[in-house]
Amino acid sequence: MTDRRQIREATRIFILCVFWYLISSSNNVIGKLVLNEFPYPMTLTMVQLLSISLYSGPLLKIWKIRPGLQSSFSKDYYWKLIIPLAFGKFLSSVFSHISIWKVPVSFAHTVKASMPLFTVVLSRILMGEKQTLPVYLSLIPIIMGVAVATVTEISFDLVGMWSALIATCGFSLQNIFSKKVLHDTGVHHLRLLHMLGQLALLMFTPVWAIFDLWNIIQHVNIKPDANMFMIFIYLFADGLLNWLQNVVAFSLLHLVTPLTYAVANASKRIAVISFSLFMLRNPVTSTNVAGMALAIFGVLYYNKAKYDANLKKKKLTVLPLVDHSNGGVSIGHKFALNRSFQHI
Repeated sequence: MTDRRQIREATRIFILCVFWYLISSSNNVIGKLVLNEFPYPMTLTMVQLLSISLYSGPLLKIWKIRPGLQSSFSKDYYWKLIIPLAFGKFLSSVFSHISIWKVPVSFAHTVKASMPLFTVVLSRILMGEKQTLPVYLSLIPIIMGVAVATVTEISFDLVGMWSALIATCGFSLQNIFSKKVLHDTGVHHLRLLHMLGQLALLMFTPVWAIFDLWNIIQHVNIKPDANMFMIFIYLFADGLLNWLQNVVAFSLLHLVTPLTYAVANASKRIAVISFSLFMLRNPVTSTNVAGMALAIFGVLYYNKAKYDANLKKKKLTVLPLVDHSNGGVSIGHKFALNRSFQHI
């Protein structure tokens, strides 16, 4: 019975991953097409937040997902974690859209492969976590791969590169603290997604109105021959796909450990890069592709090094209980140190 349950769980996770890869790849390509004709990355982010706010509510009712402990958030916890998460969700999304607007999707996602570097640094600063030597060594091919891809990128843009780096840092923080909120409060992952989307939409609608709304009305930077109906369709599709991508991503984050999520995210990166190169046909050199491959290899090596480190740590925290009154002979009992929160 246990084996069947494990097989069902593994199948469920595999199917979610496949959907995640397909949806994310399509979402990135459509986002690039929209921004080529409609250069307003903040508006694209607001459409996505609006989609999360509109679609998640009915989904929660259909699936009968109760509020749970969400209503019991303390005011202090709300301001320390929930508000910053909503703020980070908006900013990370905006910078991510700026990156795919300024540079090819394949290059933007190669830069985003540097997420383990941010994770290691942020985990050290925020959690005081030290890594093993293999983990630190795994960062070398990531840095080298991103550097090679950057130097050889035909359509390189400095703003696009820095936007991708900032977005990657933001997404890394989101992954760490979203998992913490899910663990601390017991709130359902889809309800957390809905709440963050609503908060971000509420906070940044005035900002969007100031920076984008009047320019859109005046058709500033929009090509005269642009098909506004098709742009509207693309915006709608992008918002829907982004919502689906968030639902699947939060579902995976809820089902698996942060390490497994990191491996799935690295594989998704490969799918997005490959799909964008095939669909958008942006020119690349063999050296550029080699840099992308090296960065992805570094990410996979990092995940393996983290797995080995966690396995070793788990073995060290399982110790035999010894009966000293019986000459120091083990009585066969064991105990494990409980970790309140795991992160990548």
